[in-house]
Amino acid sequence: MTIEGRAITRNFWGKAWCSNLERYSDFASRLPRGRSYVRNGCVVDLQITAGKIAAKVSGQELYDVTIAIAPVAAKQWRAVCRDCSGTIDSLVELLQGRLAKSVMDRVCREGDGLFPAPAEIKLSCSCPDWADMCKHVAATLYGVGARLDDAPRLLFVLRGVDEGELLAGTGQEMTHSKSAPDASAVLNDGDVAALFGIEMADVTGPEVSGSAASKQKRDPNPKRRIKHTKGAKIAAATKTPASRNDKVASARSVNARGGKKHSIGRRTRSSRRSPI
Repeated sequence: MTIEGRAITRNFWGKAWCSNLERYSDFASRLPRGRSYVRNGCVVDLQITAGKIAAKVSGQELYDVTIAIAPVAAKQWRAVCRDCSGTIDSLVELLQGRLAKSVMDRVCREGDGLFPAPAEIKLSCSCPDWADMCKHVAATLYGVGARLDDAPRLLFVLRGVDEGELLAGTGQEMTHSKSAPDASAVLNDGDVAALFGIEMADVTGPEVSGSAASKQKRDPNPKRRIKHTKGAKIAAATKTPASRNDKVASARSVNARGGKKHSIGRRTRSSRRSPI
């Protein structure tokens, strides 16, 4: 890792990480040597994954540093999300630390925020130093702060939480606000009939022909709809079914043809018997 200038961190999340380290008295004696090491480029490799920080730090030899970070307790994370509900509209603003100070203070709050407490950190280094936090471990922790300057999302990865859940409260509130309209504000058929002084017809009844029902669906004027419906009912009541007309006409035609043949047969037979 390369640090330019004296400042190890420049942006919000990196500064907040280092400030969290420095407020713990357990780490106070070893942190200054760690700052010198990281500024001098002694942290040659740094990897941040869920619950684990792994680094190689150059000293008299190349030492392996492993730091285990406990995940955020589910109850604690839910409390953070609940307290921030409705205040975080953009993950970009969150990761850039450009939200209201009250929101960022809640996320970074000591004890129940997103940063780990000393009891949640387990340190290990391959160097011969007897202290739990040697200068190589301290340099690695400061290196995490420098890495968060460029990739703040790694903090959420390290603590095993999804930063998108901070937006979930806002989405739920928006969903709940779009409730169904009050039933008292919806007019039923009887109210519409009283409002316009007309009698509402049942356009779905069997007595309305398909063309009349189709026309009623297309015609937005209720008075014209009623007129079309009454006309359709009158037509349906006076119209003789086509099937019945066909049967009557067919029977008359058959009878007429049959009677004619029979009559011709009688005349033919009688003409043979009658003398000319």
